[in-house]
Amino acid sequence: MATNSLLYLQNPFPRPTISPKCLVIRVPRMVFKCGCSSSGVHEDLFSLTSSSKSDVDYLGQSTKGDLNVKLEHLEAFWLDGQATLEGPIEQVARMEAEKADGLLRDLGIPSPSAARLSPRGIFCSRTLNLRSISAIGYDMDYTLMHYNVMAWEGRAYDYCMDNLKNLGFPVEGLAFDPDLVIRGLVIDKEKGNLVKADRFGYVNRAMHGTKMLSTRAVSEMYGRELVDLRKESRWEFLNTLFSVSEAVAYMQMVDRLDEGAIPADLGPLDYKGLYKAVGKALFRAHVEGQLKSEIMSKPELFVEPDPELPLALLDQKEAGKRLLLITNSDYHYTDKMMQHSFKRFLPNDMGWRDLFDMVIVSARKPEFFQMSHPLYEVVTGEGLMRPCFKAHAGGLYSGGSAQMVENSLNIHGDEILYVGDHIYTDVSQSKVHLRWRTALICRELEEEYNALIHSRSRRATLIELINQKEVVGDLFNQLRLALQRRTKGRPAQTLAATNMNDQELTESMQKLLIVMQRLDEKIAPMLEADGELFNKRWGFLSRAGLWDKSHLMRQIENNEL
Repeated sequence: MATNSLLYLQNPFPRPTISPKCLVIRVPRMVFKCGCSSSGVHEDLFSLTSSSKSDVDYLGQSTKGDLNVKLEHLEAFWLDGQATLEGPIEQVARMEAEKADGLLRDLGIPSPSAARLSPRGIFCSRTLNLRSISAIGYDMDYTLMHYNVMAWEGRAYDYCMDNLKNLGFPVEGLAFDPDLVIRGLVIDKEKGNLVKADRFGYVNRAMHGTKMLSTRAVSEMYGRELVDLRKESRWEFLNTLFSVSEAVAYMQMVDRLDEGAIPADLGPLDYKGLYKAVGKALFRAHVEGQLKSEIMSKPELFVEPDPELPLALLDQKEAGKRLLLITNSDYHYTDKMMQHSFKRFLPNDMGWRDLFDMVIVSARKPEFFQMSHPLYEVVTGEGLMRPCFKAHAGGLYSGGSAQMVENSLNIHGDEILYVGDHIYTDVSQSKVHLRWRTALICRELEEEYNALIHSRSRRATLIELINQKEVVGDLFNQLRLALQRRTKGRPAQTLAATNMNDQELTESMQKLLIVMQRLDEKIAPMLEADGELFNKRWGFLSRAGLWDKSHLMRQIENNEL
């Protein structure tokens, strides 16, 4: 599914498809609609393929939930399943596709081909028939809730720095800089570095403190050393946008440590100890509740509601999907944020809870997918809870487990699609332990996609120069080989090369070498600048260099950290 250009393809097949392993949604205003129905939608026209009658289609996907035209409906118009189509299917399909394309334009709806160029898209690593999905579960923060990163993470950073200041750390003059880091980078806690690795784990770029390291320095420092995320004592992967504030604070404090500005009475600190101190300061900011209290008091400053999102979920519900909200946030915060972002856009005095067949707050993911915790039912608007032992559809609960959700709704494994923003907590663990289908929200890809579109001409020029160097370099190598064989008294690869005199060979090689050197002078800064439209320090989120994928994209593909 990977390509040199976008990494995630919109699927070409007409059936609505997503990835059973990992779907990457690049939109900050997350909307995707399932073209499927399980009950109540045009039941007089269509029947559904049941589990007992389902088969496996040519894509290897279950046909459960597929729509079928009812024979009695055709007979009412004196038609049968064959008579409705006249001529070879290729001709019929071509004509219908042309009509459909025109109608889509008339309706103001992008055609599939045009949608592939939209910054709001869904990218699939493998196909999945959405009709086989019975329930869709959602995380809330950075999934259904579109936060303003500068505002939310900026305040988290401020509280973190206040806590560090109270401990005696020098934080004067420091300010939150969200462009300092991007998701998918890795903190090297031993060296005080932030690194970007390719799909194999080789370090491509690095920053020590807030200073980018040269290519030579990166090579000397890491050489052939691989980033290994299994070594948690050294490497810390920036999984989500919640990691931004911590990473910015840590890298700035690395500068202070190098300057010798951190008081000796705080103890002998190395880079690893410093990371632990910053992490504790940020953890206190979240646990003590001041940050979330501030956000709840003025949600309009931190949340950017999308009017399409509640209606998209309503479409899914009315299409027969059972919707779940499973979040680590507590009830009061969840209710406040969902009220602010959803209530005003829902019809007929509908509340946000009316969208969901079940709501789980304080879920404690990833443990929610791994083991069982006590279950409590939230029974009042003030958040009063009582213990319970079994969940029911329509309920609001705290704690519990994913297994409990499956049992209470009588749906299991690959019948459930779970959508979240955290590769490990949301995507990997629900897949590994329960075989749920998974989707990852990666909102930054919208901006990255636009940057890729705007840099197409520059990249085309760069690729043309690289191709030219490849051809010139191939000729240089062939002439060099011919000269080498001549000095050993052996014939060259071809008769023409054998007949070239020494002067022709050497002059041609000298000219070609000069051309390659001049090309290198042109290519090098262009490669360095590739991706700067997205981030001047780190380049594109999805790439590590011109041709290779980043470590983030490899993690998304693997889906098992």
